[in-house]
Amino acid sequence: MTTTREPTPPDRTPSRPLTIAQIAELAGVSPATVSKVVNGRSEVAPETRALVEDLIREHGYRRQKKRPTAAPLIELVFNELEGAYAMEVIKGVEQVAREHGLAVVVSELQDHHPPASGWIEGVIGRRPYGVIVVFSGLTRAQHEQLRTRDIPVVLVDPTGDPGHELPSVGAGNWSGGLSAARHLLELGHRRIALITGPPHALSSRARLDGFRAAMDAAGVPTDPELVRQGDFSAEDGLANARSLLALPRPPTAVFAFNDAQAMGVYQAAHEMGLRIPDELSVVGFDDLPMAQWLIPALTTVRQPLTEMAAAATTMVIAIARGESPPQNRLELTTGLVVRGSTAPLVA
Repeated sequence: MTTTREPTPPDRTPSRPLTIAQIAELAGVSPATVSKVVNGRSEVAPETRALVEDLIREHGYRRQKKRPTAAPLIELVFNELEGAYAMEVIKGVEQVAREHGLAVVVSELQDHHPPASGWIEGVIGRRPYGVIVVFSGLTRAQHEQLRTRDIPVVLVDPTGDPGHELPSVGAGNWSGGLSAARHLLELGHRRIALITGPPHALSSRARLDGFRAAMDAAGVPTDPELVRQGDFSAEDGLANARSLLALPRPPTAVFAFNDAQAMGVYQAAHEMGLRIPDELSVVGFDDLPMAQWLIPALTTVRQPLTEMAAAATTMVIAIARGESPPQNRLELTTGLVVRGSTAPLVA
């Protein structure tokens, strides 16, 4: 049976957050049912859960007892749990968590943007010390559900604008794109192709803007024919590089917006019999461990993923202890690492 909610009478509008008993009275359910929602238990009808969450968001929730002790866990959430990128992030989180006697729970959203509703109940039920979300943000409702349970959240490398509500840690993507373009320009390249990330990714847009800024400063137009939209995968890098290298006037250099895409460019160059860097210079982004083992070793923009993850973990632990972070948005610097995949253009 669907639970319906009557409007809150004016004389019963609370002056402070409600207790479980008061929420139960307004919702027309038992206090036990409200307690299950508050604690992330699964055996509650979706309509009832939504009604109780609405009341908590509207009025607030006042505990009658001391806040339950948080479990000694950091919840680390990925959109996709694969590749060296995820391993670098896990390494940074575990380093700091271990120092504070905390374990790390890793979960994968499997392409749910934002996290699906079932995920939030699991987190609330585990009552972790804090939550670190990589790439994907939370809906306002999910943020409120965690906030009302005093579970802090920090974003790492968010795909969109994190705004001011949630603390976040990112990298200097604009300056990274700028340094990649300047490096190739200094080597004499003018027909420089780009394989970007998806348009919703803030990091991809920033890298593109930084690249264009360097090209504009040098008086070199960015040829729209040489810009390909990608999805940060090696397969995508391969497909786009094949298309670019098949042009009547192919590029002399390619800036791939991550190392995985750069690896795809290597494969396309190999298929077409092009030597890197003699006939094609390649720059990546991230500086994952594999970059130095490619042949030739990849010139790339280093994104300090482990340090970013460690900083996010330090931040979420501080918030859980009642401390305010010194800044809501922390941006770590990127830097160009020059290896063997780039060389001066031979006329």
